[in-house]
Amino acid sequence: LTMSLPTTITIAFLVLAGLILPSAHSLSNNSKPNFQDIVSKMRADLPQPKQASSVSSSNVDYASPPSCVAQEARSLNLFSTTPLIYSAPLSRLCHPHPVYLKLDLLQPSGSFKDRGMAHLCTTVQKMHNSASNSDTTDRMKVISSSGGNAGLAVTTVARNIPQMDVSVIVPETTKPLVVEKLRSLGAEVTIHGKNWNAADALARQWVDDAKKSGGGAVYVSPYDNPLLWTGHSTVIDEIITQLLEQSFDQATTQTNNMKIGAVLASVGGGGLLCGILEGVERNYHGSNEIRSNLVRGTKVVACETEGAASFAASFNSDNGSIVCLDGIHSIATSLGATSVTPAVIQRSRRHRDRGEISSSGDDVMSYVCTDGEAVQGCVQFASDHRMLVEPACGASLAPLYSDRLRAKLLDQLNDNEDSVIVVEVCGGSGVNLDLLRGWKESFLEK
Repeated sequence: LTMSLPTTITIAFLVLAGLILPSAHSLSNNSKPNFQDIVSKMRADLPQPKQASSVSSSNVDYASPPSCVAQEARSLNLFSTTPLIYSAPLSRLCHPHPVYLKLDLLQPSGSFKDRGMAHLCTTVQKMHNSASNSDTTDRMKVISSSGGNAGLAVTTVARNIPQMDVSVIVPETTKPLVVEKLRSLGAEVTIHGKNWNAADALARQWVDDAKKSGGGAVYVSPYDNPLLWTGHSTVIDEIITQLLEQSFDQATTQTNNMKIGAVLASVGGGGLLCGILEGVERNYHGSNEIRSNLVRGTKVVACETEGAASFAASFNSDNGSIVCLDGIHSIATSLGATSVTPAVIQRSRRHRDRGEISSSGDDVMSYVCTDGEAVQGCVQFASDHRMLVEPACGASLAPLYSDRLRAKLLDQLNDNEDSVIVVEVCGGSGVNLDLLRGWKESFLEK
């Protein structure tokens, strides 16, 4: 696929003895966009299909998205169209299902969260500017609470938006590595509370105090905002477009029979899952029959670790009420929301109910792995693909790498043996070689 890689990408190719085999392969960096030189004309929201002469003998446009979503944020290069790659190792494990990896770890901040934060920040800035009586743009401040990745995303995005400042409040469980990254990007960082909920309470208090004093601060949730969900939903638009492009490249003539059997994604507070379900629903009900058919019957797999499974607790409750955990007891601290947004339960049940009513197979399945299985996913992914992810992302890889969970998943996909499996490799910046080695020693070498 031809697509732009994110600003200042650095993939660590691991040569750590005993962890993976060495590799000299690397990806090149793109230069950071100069926002003073950005042209006024917006580029297309998603990658355009290849010309008919190189794709098919027909002039029918199969791959165009149903609408342009988060177009302004994309036109400013605030988030990237990330690669969708075929995984030979995982496809062998999951035969007969081809496995594709959506590499959102290659977003500028290192995680999928750039998508939602870019759409949110550009939207609130537009609202702020329109409400200002001044001829010039006033400075505005966004205040966010984050276990790390959301803070990195909002800081990475905001530093490329003129007149926008950032304060990030992180809990005491946040890795020093992430705190250092936040400060290096220019965020004002405050460490407060034993978990994310305590940090979030302080962020909200600061915003309230600023409003009372006439300040222009805006609260930015790491996951609970419809603007975030819409930004995150662009990942589904891209996945569909990229799968269709790849099918054309392989001279596939049975495009109408292609199906996404499952999309696997990690769940913390539920923002990413809300976006994935929004993207599936938008394409399902869209006017493009081929795109609609691709997601008809898709099972969305919500992946968590034991000790941080707030989605599973609520989704599996008898009445769907929101369950609040007493704390986070998992190595996957980025999944550290003790409760999910109610919207993710509502959207998950709606997706599941549509499958039951139509008998199409649409479903949402909750998978909970151990910390060891999440770490195994990180280590094996590094070995297979030479990229680093943290255990929060390893949770979405665990259903494929874990024998126990893979058997369960393949059994649930047996009604469509040729369907593809897509993993949203959401990324995360709380990882380096030393941390990965330590996790491996603690969980896999006992």
